[in-house]
Amino acid sequence: MKITSAEFLISSTDWQKCPPPRKPEFAFIGRSNVGKSSLINLLMERRNLAKTSSTPGKTQTINHFEVNNAWYLVDLPGYGYASVSRSARFEWGKMIEQYLKNRENLYCTFVLLDSRLKPQAIDFDFIQWMGTNQLPMAIALTKCDKLKQQELAKSRKAIESKLLETWDELPPIFVTSAEKKTGRNPLLEFISEALTPED
Repeated sequence: MKITSAEFLISSTDWQKCPPPRKPEFAFIGRSNVGKSSLINLLMERRNLAKTSSTPGKTQTINHFEVNNAWYLVDLPGYGYASVSRSARFEWGKMIEQYLKNRENLYCTFVLLDSRLKPQAIDFDFIQWMGTNQLPMAIALTKCDKLKQQELAKSRKAIESKLLETWDELPPIFVTSAEKKTGRNPLLEFISEALTPED
């Protein structure tokens, strides 16, 4: 897929205030500081489309971007640690849950995992919640340039083994690095295939 245009559309604090569900959309979510904004900017080949920050919890709204005038990319607030109040984190959780459950044009949610870390309980709690609610998802391993190939293979195997404890079939898994521009084409190809009507 060639990205010809990517424009910020709207930030929402309520799924019902999101753009009309007339176009397919793909959401990105992960623990705070997992490298979500960097991956989005890599995919769109735009340096500052999604705002990056060294401070966890920068994204606090549902952010819609219109891509190629054909589909929406959605940047969701991170879950887990962020330097905000407990009540604000609760509101994020409720906002994210309602969006994921009710957004009828949501084709897939990419759950981002930091490849450098062993499987984190909060990530797998979220993944399990997605599975329980039968919500389509894929996994993107981030910051893979920080690991040697052997370390990356070990990290991926640990994640897959953890998933197979409760999943019969693994969701799609993408290896990415915003630094090395790894994984962009496979991820965009996955989106492109999802957008292509079946015969």
